[in-house]
Formats: sequence, C-alpha cells, structure tokens
Amino acid sequence: MNLGSIKHLLIGLYLTNSYGLKLRKTEDPKEKKRLRLAYAKAQLSALNITVSVENPEMVPKDGKYLLISNHRSIIDPPILEMALYNSALYGLWISKKELYNSPFFGLFVRNGGSILLDREKRQMSGFFADVKKGVSEGSSIFIFPEGTRNKTEKPLGTFKDGSRIIAMKNRLPILPVYIQTHAGETLKAAIKDDKTPREIVVRFGEPLPYKSRENLEIAYREAFGIS
Repeated sequence: MNLGSIKHLLIGLYLTNSYGLKLRKTEDPKEKKRLRLAYAKAQLSALNITVSVENPEMVPKDGKYLLISNHRSIIDPPILEMALYNSALYGLWISKKELYNSPFFGLFVRNGGSILLDREKRQMSGFFADVKKGVSEGSSIFIFPEGTRNKTEKPLGTFKDGSRIIAMKNRLPILPVYIQTHAGETLKAAIKDDKTPREIVVRFGEPLPYKSRENLEIAYREAFGIS
C-alpha cells in the first residue's frame, strides 16, 4: 500500500464514520439526503472527482422508484447521490450483511438509510417487509442488481433475481441508471494522483413499468446499448 492509498484510506475512514454519527442523530429523510449528499461531495472532492449527468432532463424531480445501477466501484453510491443532486428523490439502499458489519462502512450504512439483505437467511419475509415499510413512508429503493461489484472486463455482470420482485410487490416503476465511466479504474487513478481532475459520467434511462414481463437485464442493456 503506497502513501496515496494510506492517505485516502484515512480520509475515507474519517468521512464515513463522522457522517455515520451525524446520520445516526436523525430519522428525517430530507436531512438524511442532505447529509448523504454532503458526504458524497466531500468524498469525491478529496479524490478530485466530479460527477456529470449526460442527460439531466431524464432525472426525475421526485416520486418513488426502484433505482437500478451497474456496480464497478466502492464509490458508486456517492456517484449516484451526486447524480441525483438536483432531485428530491430519496432512496433506501439495499445493503449486504458484510457492509452492515464492516468496521469501515458499518456505521454509515446502518444509519444512512438502508435495508439489510442477508442472503444466508432461508426466509426473506423480513426483508420484503422492510422494503414495503420504506416505500409506504415515501422512499424509493436503490439497488445494484448485479449483487456485487463487477470486477471483470465486461461492462455489466449478470443480474441477480429479486429486483423485479421488489418492483412488482411495491408497484415501483424501475429507473435504470448507468455509470458510464469505469468508476473502478477512475478511483484507482485518483488514489495514485489526486492532483489531476477526473470526471465520471452518468446516464439515466426511461423508467420501465413494474408490470413489464421483459427480462430486466436485457431491458437494461438495451436502454444503454450494452452488448
């Protein structure tokens, strides 16, 4: 681990836990959104990374959606928060047990507005009940349907089952979002050299009806021209 890696590890640890403590003090979705945006801005600014939306006219101003996005880096959640900067959209993140228990991310994830997905549990009724409760209180749901970070050379991994079920059970239109820039490679470069400004481009697709029977991965690939 070089000096740049150590520096950004310490910055990330400080920001994640300090904002995790601030988030623990509020249950108000608007305040949580404000704090999540502040965290995202601070984290990406430290890396000298900016986020731009290629088609800002497609960003919903408000409403409830199942937001689905590709996943190639640990900074994808802050990237998406910044992409929604001018929107009132607030979502609960679907988070794995590993993140809940992480000494690095745990405090932030548990308090930032998330729903625990424990794939080891045989019964998923508690998970779906938590999702339903969040939606009934006005929240969108944010999920990475690949289930984990895509560490391959392919632009998109295989979607796990479940996203379509969440949309149908809660009557949520599906909002496809594509982080067009390879965020994982951008992050690596920024850690080595944070003096050079870098940009990550995000695209929004047309919302998909929750009743659609079309394969979600195929629909997502078609929306963004991913082969």
